[in-house]
Amino acid sequence: MTKLSSSKIEQALAEFIEQYPDYQNTKNIDTIRQEDYSRLAEHVYLDYTGGGLYADSQLQKHHHLLQAGVYGNPHSSNPSSSAMTKLVDETRQYVLDYFNAGDDYTVIFTSNASGALKLIGESYPFGPDSHYLLAFDNHNSVLGIREFARAKSSEIEYVPLELPNLNLDYSYLENTLKTSNKNDKLFSFPAQSNFSGVKHDLSWVKKATDLGWDVLLDAAAYVPTNSLDLSKIQASYVVMSFYKIFGYPTGLGALIAKKESLAKLKRPWFAGGTISLASVQGDSHFLDEGCAAFEDGTINYLNIPAIKIGLEHIQNIGLDNIKVRLNSLTDYLLKSLLELKHNNSEALIKIYGPESIENRGSTITINFYDAKKQLINHNLIEQAANKLMISLRTGCFCNPGTGESAFGITQKELTNCFAEAETRLTIDDLQLCIDGKNSGAVRVSLGLVSNFADVYKFIEFTKSFLS
Repeated sequence: MTKLSSSKIEQALAEFIEQYPDYQNTKNIDTIRQEDYSRLAEHVYLDYTGGGLYADSQLQKHHHLLQAGVYGNPHSSNPSSSAMTKLVDETRQYVLDYFNAGDDYTVIFTSNASGALKLIGESYPFGPDSHYLLAFDNHNSVLGIREFARAKSSEIEYVPLELPNLNLDYSYLENTLKTSNKNDKLFSFPAQSNFSGVKHDLSWVKKATDLGWDVLLDAAAYVPTNSLDLSKIQASYVVMSFYKIFGYPTGLGALIAKKESLAKLKRPWFAGGTISLASVQGDSHFLDEGCAAFEDGTINYLNIPAIKIGLEHIQNIGLDNIKVRLNSLTDYLLKSLLELKHNNSEALIKIYGPESIENRGSTITINFYDAKKQLINHNLIEQAANKLMISLRTGCFCNPGTGESAFGITQKELTNCFAEAETRLTIDDLQLCIDGKNSGAVRVSLGLVSNFADVYKFIEFTKSFLS
């Protein structure tokens, strides 16, 4: 692909704005990108679902805060600890306010969404009289909870996906929610798929709750570009990683839990910071109350105030503003990709999931095919993109259930592959085992400061594979 001239991009932008006039109302994001993300000048960043980008101003505000005070480990009442405790408490409350969570919720700071999910997995009262229901469309860290459930002889069941749009099979889901006769029941699904970008119907939170289920909502891919009002969507447990929203800091996530749901979790161990009292000779311990009982050891206290700074940054830009921009860009990208045809009229691109903006976010997973309908290996696509400073992601995106559904890999094939494996399987091994069936794809995801040039340059890049 030859270097694109600025005049060509500007001409294409003018045509784009004629088609999507609301995009003009988001000009402030272009200004913010210039001032706060100037390092993007030569880079096309299309991996927001992998990780958000931080603003220069976020770093400056956080570093200024640290330079201006003396902050110590909050597990004390000395002046430096008290100052830090105040900042942590302020951030905890700010997170609750940001998601409009009332007094019946609490925030537990974790290392990431996976850390929050592990807390639930190890502490939920799984047993022979429990039921773990999860969607095919789930991140590996949600899928991994099944190992805690399996170890305690819980029933485990998956909600399949409907092709081609990769929505949950709502008939199957409704039947299972209504007919399960177990005592402790946990249903888990993502608000937005990290694979296909599908936005799943959040009304299922209330429907499941009304039928006696605890609901675990994975919001990691959803909250970077959508508001989540927990006064309306009252999930039992909500997990997220803050770097997905605003880039910095990494190493911090949250479990936002209803207090009554949190009380249902029974921790299998205790650690420093989680107990009100522990004794060696007495051979006993007492867990602390509420969120303190789940924050093992010393929390990442110096970085926690950066969460409030990041959320304020998002609020200053405006989620509605971000959404208008991304809807325009995503719709344009989807339509442009579907138009790409080889000389013999065969399609270059296959899109997994919705082909329109309806009920989807700005995460798009695709594969490239040549004029003979042969798959172009996704690793080759990534290598070509790397040379042009285009950051995208390839693979199965830690979401095997959706990949297996999208690529048509059957249960029988997978069972045979696992049975024949002498050592651990890799993705490459799996592809050989399933007779060369596709086991990966290319994912492009737009986000906070994406602009038209990013999308246009990617479309021009895809055209280089036409014949």
